[in-house]
Amino acid sequence: MDIDALRSLVAFVESGSFTRAASQTFRTQSAISAQMKKLQQESVSPLFEKEGRSLVLTPAGQALASYARRIISLHDQAVTELKHSHDRVNLRIGCPDDYSVSVLPLLCELLQQTIPNLCLRLSAAPSVKLRESLDQGELDLAILTRSPDSDEGYLLRHDQGVWVSHKERDLSQLRPMPLALYETDCKFHASAIDGLDKADIPYRLLATSANHSGLHGLVSQGLAVAALARSSKGELQELCAKTMPPLPAIDIVVVAATQPHAACSSETVKQICQRFRQQDAYLLDTPAEAV
Repeated sequence: MDIDALRSLVAFVESGSFTRAASQTFRTQSAISAQMKKLQQESVSPLFEKEGRSLVLTPAGQALASYARRIISLHDQAVTELKHSHDRVNLRIGCPDDYSVSVLPLLCELLQQTIPNLCLRLSAAPSVKLRESLDQGELDLAILTRSPDSDEGYLLRHDQGVWVSHKERDLSQLRPMPLALYETDCKFHASAIDGLDKADIPYRLLATSANHSGLHGLVSQGLAVAALARSSKGELQELCAKTMPPLPAIDIVVVAATQPHAACSSETVKQICQRFRQQDAYLLDTPAEAV
């Protein structure tokens, strides 16, 4: 059905006359009559009936008017969306899920403040996988743990690896100590295993995971001790560094694709990361005292 004819039908319903409907739609009354005749032919059922000297809608006409309102609304919404879609900036960002709460939201906020009409497409994966996606042109930006002895990316935050356990069920004294660690490509995995071996602390590797949520869930249930970044530990209890092997410090950075996004130049990323560090230093809570 013709969208303009449906608009005329709704105008008739709302104004109560074809004369006013013609005025509201900037058409002649004969043009309105022709549109109603066409709608009548397409709908098969009668749309109008006489009530005294006036024309009113039949039940079929009332049903069509109800549909017409919804069709017009969707039509106008689609047209508006399509008109502005060419202005939208689509930016693909990858982030390890252990930074999805502690780092990603502030970065996204700063990007939206800087780039108008920004639409973000977020994906989660370990740093190693995100580097591959950057190299293959599948991402525009990625939040990563900086590679050892490298200068990659723009710094967001210095962080520290810490041992964590359930607040009321500290398993660090249990032998063998149950461990939940990131996969072997994570700095914390190798450091934790190496440190425990050197300290002659018996352990049992209960689980490994590329996802933070899996490790966090095991520790939250009092099933294991884990090695995490301090800013990712949430409500978990940080264990005293004096009783556990040391874990490395890490740098969390933003890395841009080799071919930068047109709306997100290297200078733009650099400035956003500078603003992140300024605001992060203010927002980041002081680490709780370890036990």
